Amino acid sequence: MIDTSKKIVKEELAVLVGVIQKDQTEQQVKEYLDELAFLAETAGAVTMRRFTQKLPHPDSRTFVGKGKLQEIKEYIQGKGISVVIFDDELSGAQINNIEKELGTKTIDRSDLILDIFARRAKTAQARAQVELAQYQYLLPRLRGMWKHLERLGGGIGTRGPGETEIETDRRIVRDKISLLRKKLAEIDKQAFTQRKERGEFIRVALVGYTNVGKSTIMNLLSKRDVFAENKLFATLDTTTSKVVYENTPFLLSDTVGFIRKLPHHLVESFKSTLDEVREADILLHVVDISHTAYEDQLGVVNTTLQELGAFEKPTLTIFNKMDLYEKQTFDEWLEPETKKEILSDLNERWQLETNDNAVFVAAIEKRNLDALRKTILQKVREMYRVRYPYKSEFLY
Repeated sequence: MIDTSKKIVKEELAVLVGVIQKDQTEQQVKEYLDELAFLAETAGAVTMRRFTQKLPHPDSRTFVGKGKLQEIKEYIQGKGISVVIFDDELSGAQINNIEKELGTKTIDRSDLILDIFARRAKTAQARAQVELAQYQYLLPRLRGMWKHLERLGGGIGTRGPGETEIETDRRIVRDKISLLRKKLAEIDKQAFTQRKERGEFIRVALVGYTNVGKSTIMNLLSKRDVFAENKLFATLDTTTSKVVYENTPFLLSDTVGFIRKLPHHLVESFKSTLDEVREADILLHVVDISHTAYEDQLGVVNTTLQELGAFEKPTLTIFNKMDLYEKQTFDEWLEPETKKEILSDLNERWQLETNDNAVFVAAIEKRNLDALRKTILQKVREMYRVRYPYKSEFLY
């Protein structure tokens, strides 16, 4: 069982490493490293410096070239850097080779995300899902990661399985994977039964990139106190509430946030949690419009929904954080008419792209929430007419 009670007593100092490959721009990789820095902060680390290198493809032995690795080594010496974080997946051999050269703990993006999930997992289901994902990540890396698994001192990338020598045995890891799958199958069966027992209510699910404000919107729409903070993956477990608008009831669920390069082990392990998305009647896709890469984030979520077979579901796109967007876009000297025109053009563009299924809100300021509730109510009632036409008491 993963010990999620471990806390980093002292903040770890980290450096980040990214490779600009032939199909990427420097700006894209900068945004990727911005997100990696936020992930590191969420895990309890302070980023001291970033290193990038242009390569047609990563070095098979050390991911970056010898010169760049030497540059990283010279920088970290004597500075108290305790972890080097790469933005792409590393093989066990690459991790071992890099650690030999640098003499410092090295992890990749997937390892970092798994660490955050291990820290955030609260329920038995979430803990089992994360543990399964960790063992699946670990299994193909066993050969090259003996030193990696024997690290002392804890900290980022060492939370969970793989800290004792016996757990590096392939057979034991496979046995653990098998047991966890059986355990999760039982939990899935119970969760399926619970979903079936909810009755003939229309089911609405909040989806979106991590840290876009889903849990805040969940709290405002359902009047519940779901944990929300400005950190990545604040919510791992699905929270479902019964909501009633104008005598029309429906079930509203908050789900785990998506992210670029989400480890496929996590998608597989969180199948039962993501079933809330697959089985929903309506999706509320929350987008942080104040983020510089909000369109990329929107695309990542749509791609994930396609992989889940949920992309064709009726969807309302909620552009959140309009207050921050306006603060970033408008200066104090801008004419009110010009502001109005910019906002009108923004609205027109996204209504066109979403087939009139977009609402713009500022959840923290509670701006435009009445319009959001009204739109959700309209969609829920339309779905009742299609799905349960005999429930006339819910249709008007």
